[in-house]
Amino acid sequence: MNTLQLADYLVFLVYFFIVAGYGYSVYRKKHLKSVSASHDYFLAEGSLTWWAIGTSLIASNISSEQFIAMSGNGFKMGLAIATYEWMAALTLIIVAVFFIPVYLKNKIYTMPQFLSQRYNGNVAMIMAVFWLLLYVIVNLTSILYLGALAINGISGIQIDLCMYGLAFFAIVIALGGMKVIGYTDVVQVVFLIFGGLVTTYLALDKVAELNGQHGMVQGFNYMLNQSGDHFHMIFKKENANFPSLPGLTVLFGGMWIVNLNYWGCNQYITQRALGADLKTARSGILFAAFLKLLMPVIVVLPGIAAYVIYTKGGLQTEMLGADGIINPDRSYPVLLNLLPVGLKGLSFAALTAAIVASLAGKVNSISTIFTLDIFKKKIDVNASEKKMVQVGKITVFAAMLIAVLIAPLLGIDKKGGFEFIQEYTGFVSPGIFAMFILGFFWKKTSSNAAMFATIGGFVLSVIFKFLPNFMNLEFLSSSGFATLVEQKDKSKAYEIPFLDRMGFVFVICVLLMIFISLYDSKKGLRTKGLEIDTNMFKVSNGFAVGAMIIGGILVAFYSIFW
Repeated sequence: MNTLQLADYLVFLVYFFIVAGYGYSVYRKKHLKSVSASHDYFLAEGSLTWWAIGTSLIASNISSEQFIAMSGNGFKMGLAIATYEWMAALTLIIVAVFFIPVYLKNKIYTMPQFLSQRYNGNVAMIMAVFWLLLYVIVNLTSILYLGALAINGISGIQIDLCMYGLAFFAIVIALGGMKVIGYTDVVQVVFLIFGGLVTTYLALDKVAELNGQHGMVQGFNYMLNQSGDHFHMIFKKENANFPSLPGLTVLFGGMWIVNLNYWGCNQYITQRALGADLKTARSGILFAAFLKLLMPVIVVLPGIAAYVIYTKGGLQTEMLGADGIINPDRSYPVLLNLLPVGLKGLSFAALTAAIVASLAGKVNSISTIFTLDIFKKKIDVNASEKKMVQVGKITVFAAMLIAVLIAPLLGIDKKGGFEFIQEYTGFVSPGIFAMFILGFFWKKTSSNAAMFATIGGFVLSVIFKFLPNFMNLEFLSSSGFATLVEQKDKSKAYEIPFLDRMGFVFVICVLLMIFISLYDSKKGLRTKGLEIDTNMFKVSNGFAVGAMIIGGILVAFYSIFW
């Protein structure tokens, strides 16, 4: 049984009291006087600085699915999985330039509000309910359960107790509102990055010891030498991991849909910037993009280090799952158990910080959508500011309780955490992104077209998921549209790679939305456009320089590890 020592618990308690104490002081100073203002509670309107927005974006994004599942993918497929993080840096720049100005210019605070303002109330309500179900049943539960599994693997504490503890800590933070979440996320990210870098350094040092050396650089060089196949960013079709990251699609295809939908059309993320002015929001998002460049060092390299140690005869027992088969998702917890006392506590605090920050951010977004887009519009249209805040807090409790109850039933650990999240969100992302992008920039997009994207995008995703099973499999494989993969039970099956499938569905949704919109236009159906001024897409010189630096760094990364 893995356990933490007294020194580890002391380090963790220091982290807990720093975050809780700072959060309470922010609540007293910035929130208590305006506790009845719903926009202040849900959006921290006008009070988050650029550095608070940037760190909060990262804290909300980086959680157990990155530390545990992405590290596991590092063990399994190598540096290529880092494309999710590095492409996100470019995506954040696009969102800052083109998406955020539209939201702020039209005073949009929630994603269902955008749909109502741009299309109609029916589309908005359907998507509000859908987002609540997705956020609670898929996202919140996966973060909670994967986090509990990780903490159980490090500390030996029962999984149920881990879930209760994480849920309680997240509720304490979330009840303070977006201001408390935003500012405590700054502290959380400090622990996350510092503790994560310490873990990476010590993991690489362990690798260097295999070659009779010490140091991070020596360990990295040894990894390059011993596992060069784990340092390719673009997979060829014969690679066993091709279905997960299908070649150039990661640069020119479905990866853009994954990232643009997540960072630009996701209440959970955009909420951090919607309460700020444009300059502050853009600066915060650019800061988050720089931090994104660092994330693969923290969440991917440890997985590759675990792989090298495993191939050299170490961790043979530790990497086995309950079924006796190698479980890549055990990489990060196993590495933490190799750390010395005290530093293990610091890394444990970093992991907990990532999980708690994401839980608090996610449950706040759930609370915001339910209160502003369902309760206020359909249940009690005359609700006071104070009542809406009370409903928001009750929703925080209810959502977390549901997540605690159903998380163990989902079998997330059987599928692999990252795969679980991507599979279930990927069924709807293409349609949602098509609905948003056409709604932004084409005034003729009709509400009927948006309704089609909402439902039709999901149906098309399901069809493309199972299409290879009902067609000429050899033809699909030889034409490059399907890949032969081995299932868990060792049987063979053909499938369209996940990212390619998203690209196909997105293109079809856009084309059919254009057709439906033009048909509605001929029938005289009027549409509601957004207020857009091309001047709002202009950026400052400082932002432009920062964006070019990020672009240059990414070009260098992909050139080196092509």
